[in-house]
Amino acid sequence: MATIDLDIDGMTCAGCASRVETALRDVVGVARADVNLATERAEIEGNVRALDLIGAVERAGYRAWQHDDEDPEVATARARAADRQAWLWLIGSALLTLPFLVQMVGMMAGLPWMMPFWLEPILAGPVVLLAGARFHIGAFHAVRNRVGTMDVLVSLGTGAAFFYSLFLVLTQGAESEGHLYFEAAAVIVTLVLLGKRLEARAKAGTTAAIRGLMSLTPPTAIRVTKEGAEEQVAIAEICVGDLLIVRPGDRIPVDGIVAEGQTSVDQAMITGESAPVMKTSGDPVTGGTINGDGLIRVTASAVGQDTTLARIVRLVERAQAGKAPIQKLVDRVSAVFVPVVLGLSVMTFMGWLVAGQGVEAALIASVSVLVIACPCALGLATPTAIVAGTGAAARAGILIKDVDAMERAARIDRVLFDKTGTLTEGRPALTTLQVSANISEEEALRTAASMQKSSTHPLASAVLAAHDGPVGSLEDVMNHPGEGISARIDGVSCAMGNHVLLDRLDVTLVDAIFEEASAAEAQGQTVSFLVRESEVVAWFAFADRVRDDSEAAVSALRNAGLRVGMLSGDTEAVAEQVARRLGIEEVIAGVAPDRKAAAVKALQRDGYRTAMVGDGINDAPALVQADIGIAMGGGADIALDAAAVTLMRPAPTLVPAVLEICRKTVAKVRHNLFWAFIYNAIGLPLAALGFLSPALAGAAMAMSSVSVVVSSLMLRRWRP
Repeated sequence: MATIDLDIDGMTCAGCASRVETALRDVVGVARADVNLATERAEIEGNVRALDLIGAVERAGYRAWQHDDEDPEVATARARAADRQAWLWLIGSALLTLPFLVQMVGMMAGLPWMMPFWLEPILAGPVVLLAGARFHIGAFHAVRNRVGTMDVLVSLGTGAAFFYSLFLVLTQGAESEGHLYFEAAAVIVTLVLLGKRLEARAKAGTTAAIRGLMSLTPPTAIRVTKEGAEEQVAIAEICVGDLLIVRPGDRIPVDGIVAEGQTSVDQAMITGESAPVMKTSGDPVTGGTINGDGLIRVTASAVGQDTTLARIVRLVERAQAGKAPIQKLVDRVSAVFVPVVLGLSVMTFMGWLVAGQGVEAALIASVSVLVIACPCALGLATPTAIVAGTGAAARAGILIKDVDAMERAARIDRVLFDKTGTLTEGRPALTTLQVSANISEEEALRTAASMQKSSTHPLASAVLAAHDGPVGSLEDVMNHPGEGISARIDGVSCAMGNHVLLDRLDVTLVDAIFEEASAAEAQGQTVSFLVRESEVVAWFAFADRVRDDSEAAVSALRNAGLRVGMLSGDTEAVAEQVARRLGIEEVIAGVAPDRKAAAVKALQRDGYRTAMVGDGINDAPALVQADIGIAMGGGADIALDAAAVTLMRPAPTLVPAVLEICRKTVAKVRHNLFWAFIYNAIGLPLAALGFLSPALAGAAMAMSSVSVVVSSLMLRRWRP
């Protein structure tokens, strides 16, 4: 099974998207095919060749090419050329339609501004037959494939008005003046073309966030050769392991590790962080971020499609190409909508004839029904909102990879947090240092750092972070797994560890030290004792620090009416201590990673719609089990792949933001669908009863699509 992305050209409404989808699903080997009208993309899964899929799309009457195969610059040039050509057709159509508008205004004002009967078909012909050719060609393919689309409605409406008028001109000559409807056909085509241009401009705005991400990678980079010289190379020529120079103010070309130098990096476009982040030797940097005021050398660690930026773009594009459950209902409605409208148009025509109103009145009413009933707004309501919503989220550092998750997130009533690495920083820090009269704090830290300098234990890192001065020389080093370490430092026998190590060394704690250390342990802190010449001379307390914004995140969720709980593998004492500080009342502690999913499932059985927030590694089973999994990542590979939603920076306050943007997006979808249905519910009866002229119906139809897209664009203003 492979996943293939295709770009589709020529779709105009929900019926077109449905037709392309059907054509793709009919190809042997296709397991799933989703077509998105807003992004003009198709995502196909199956054991099938891209060429077979492209052929199926072209037989259905559209153009297609593989998304990954097209060079971005070529794609941009092609899009600009197509846009320019579309505007030329619109301008030409508008110029030829202008005399009809002048004539219509004159007639409404009671002025005798009537064009010669022979001039009307000369002006309207190029508009209807050439500028409107796309609708007639699309209608032909739709009828051949036995599906209904906007093209069918527009082609039938304009064709009926044009050819009926042409028949009158050819058979009645000058007597046909005042009974011709060339202006209706020309105005409809021009207005629909105008609506499509406005719609295309607005749709481009919904994908602005992804285009912004794609443009972050610089075209070239400065590489250091084996001889030490500098050379400027195209980004595609960089290989893993290359040493690159990034000057102040330049964009970092690829993912890498800082090999030399120190700087601040603006990661806002990737993670949504407003403040630059300090980077020094050994720190990872992400391609597309902006180097600050320092010159650095970076060793490339990921290039091309493997970079964080490329993967983010790929995942968001895939989410935007997906289909929300509510869209599947809309697709079913759209599939029968056009045939129903065609039937209503025929009934309108017959009804006016039966009422004795004549062929002209019947034709006008039936054409108005055809034109106003275009299902464009219906087809754009859902995908444009989803594209705008996921784009706004990506700009804020929220990566929504599963469209279905947006609807599920809108119904969440309970949020579970993992503790370590999610609500806390995930690394212990030295919180307390108590020394005896026989040693100073500086000497105690120096002794402890001397023993821990070569250790990779988290507590060792905390000690070394607290002491950045010189250390002593070690001899006779011995590790005691699970207990601590012993050694001779500058000739003095020393040890550092827990109660078990003290028992092994037969060292007795003074009552005062024992009571103070026990109190720290009762608060959830880890205590380590420093022994020198068989005497406890100091004790250290370590704790995993709570993130600065964890309390604000929990408070925001509770204010939104959600129940907040903690699901932790840590001891009950430690978990309870963190929970009390943050105002979390429900704690499930001592849960092994493989049992977290079972704990989530138990809550779901009780009727809770649950979101799980974890670090994306040991919480993966629970993230998958939850109604929506939110991985707290820092842009690491595992975080990008773990859950339906990934936070690109470790900020708990983004969790309420995830639920907010999902709710706003789903609300916008429902708002768009409501107005799309209301538009047709009101417009169709008015057209059938003769209250709307074909030209007015065309204008209303064009503006309905534009209004839906503009409504979706309001989501771009969202900020967490």
